[in-house]
Amino acid sequence: MANNINNNLIIMYFSWFLVSLLITSSTFSLALSRDNMCKSTRFPSYCNTMLPNRDTDVHNFGRFSVLKSLSQSQKLLNWVETRLNHRNSADLSEPSLIRLLEDCRELLSSNIDLLTNSIIRKVNRTSNVLPTSEAEELQTSLSTVLTNLQTCSDELESTPSASSLKNDISEMISNDTKLHSLSLSLCTQGWVPIDMDTTPFWSRRHAVRRSGGRIPMKMSGLNRARLDEAFKHPRRSRQLPPSPPRRRTMRKVLQAGEDEEVTIKDVVVVSQDGSWNFTTINDAIAAAPNNSAASGGYFLIYVTSGVYEEYITIASNKKYLFLLGDGINQTIITGNHSVVDGWTTFNSATLAVTAVGFIAADLTIRNTAGPSKHQAVALRSGADLSTFYRCSFEAYQDTLYTHSQRQFYRECDIYGTVDFIFGNAAVVLQNCNIFPRLPNKGQFNAITAQGRIDPNQNTGTSIQNCTISPTADLAAANAAAAAGNGSFTKTYLGRPWKEYSRTVFMQSFIDGFLDPAGWREWSGDFALSTLYYAEYGNSGPGSNTSKRVNWTGYHLINATDAANFTVSTFLLGDVWLPQTGVPYSGGLI
Repeated sequence: MANNINNNLIIMYFSWFLVSLLITSSTFSLALSRDNMCKSTRFPSYCNTMLPNRDTDVHNFGRFSVLKSLSQSQKLLNWVETRLNHRNSADLSEPSLIRLLEDCRELLSSNIDLLTNSIIRKVNRTSNVLPTSEAEELQTSLSTVLTNLQTCSDELESTPSASSLKNDISEMISNDTKLHSLSLSLCTQGWVPIDMDTTPFWSRRHAVRRSGGRIPMKMSGLNRARLDEAFKHPRRSRQLPPSPPRRRTMRKVLQAGEDEEVTIKDVVVVSQDGSWNFTTINDAIAAAPNNSAASGGYFLIYVTSGVYEEYITIASNKKYLFLLGDGINQTIITGNHSVVDGWTTFNSATLAVTAVGFIAADLTIRNTAGPSKHQAVALRSGADLSTFYRCSFEAYQDTLYTHSQRQFYRECDIYGTVDFIFGNAAVVLQNCNIFPRLPNKGQFNAITAQGRIDPNQNTGTSIQNCTISPTADLAAANAAAAAGNGSFTKTYLGRPWKEYSRTVFMQSFIDGFLDPAGWREWSGDFALSTLYYAEYGNSGPGSNTSKRVNWTGYHLINATDAANFTVSTFLLGDVWLPQTGVPYSGGLI
């Protein structure tokens, strides 16, 4: 209730403020008529019905639109909450519909936070283009608002229901999607520089960082002594398979390095034998402080080796949390939720995180539902500025849900079958191992299914310096099929989940099992002219592009174009990755 009151006060204040702005045209930039302004947007007719019929500049039109987006999001959230408060009614007798509305409530609450932040801290403050980092944050926030609403729409389409509520919410989502697209378009024109200056505020020495398997940490002597003692503690999980030889021990991870350190403000330890602070990961997360500032350092949760059968949600108020394990195949978090068993894709994840600044290292995250249970997510991340280092994500369909915001993955392993790296984040996977595995009979593998729905979204999937090779069971099955025993499983780099799908594979090794066409349609000619798929500088037998698709949206790019999808440029990683201590290469390798 308090949040609703605060948001209503914000709306009232800015309604008065914007009316005063729109009475007279701005003297700071070129005044335009509504008709001329709307011509530059995706939905001109809708724009003309939404914006006030008055000559003013793009900044005032943008402020008006963002305020309207906030108001409509609050109305839709109120509608959803009212229905959930009467969940015993005939219209909400279906559990699948209740789960849909619960997902929408979470996503809409996030949208209100993002839009409020955009108004107060960005678009209301200035009529000039923003500094690069702030412009990127604004565009990311408004891109995420669209993605969140689209997720609600996707869940709606996949929910079997005859309830009239389904049609009601569908119409509201459709109208609000156009409104959020308008806000994104106007704010991009008004506040985001045409040519983003991606040069960081300090020396470019951060553009390439060594990968020594270390995360140097800065912490108090008491916290370091506690962590050192935890590392010495005898392990109880002797049945666990050993970590791969290339993985470093935790003692080496803690050694100081020459690069930036991650600042640790507090340490707790999770151990299943009860010898430390907590026996479950969820209890440790609950004990973490709320709404920490980046300057205060990270709250470190060290999870000792073991198999943790938990469903973990790291909510948006658990900012700057660091989840550290004992290594891949040592600290394992596992679950088996799936769409077939009644969960939504969004809420099937074993680990779901939306908290800003999240770090995970040396963990395995699994969803063991299996290939017959369809969508079953291991990790879902909608956490801005989130980093995953030396983690393994293991499932079949929809393994890694890079849902939204800005994300970085380094030296991770990703296993799956259908669309197993999907979502609409701005994400770079660097130095990772990508393992398509054996699906159900008759299925094909698509490594990516990127979900960009608007050309103004700054989202996409960049896969750099990775290794793409089949798991042993897929390789064996295909070898048997080549010998006349069984059917061959085709594997593709990706397919367009949404209209403006954007994916780049560059400087990666691609094994010979890939289908020569490289990419696969989603449905007929959907998105083939609006998507952006590209390859640059790949190696291996599967990198031969002579038989690739001839779609309008497919490109073989040069180094200049490829640089747009590097860590420094695509994620502005030089601004925020040094504080994580995780190694990265800022440019082309």
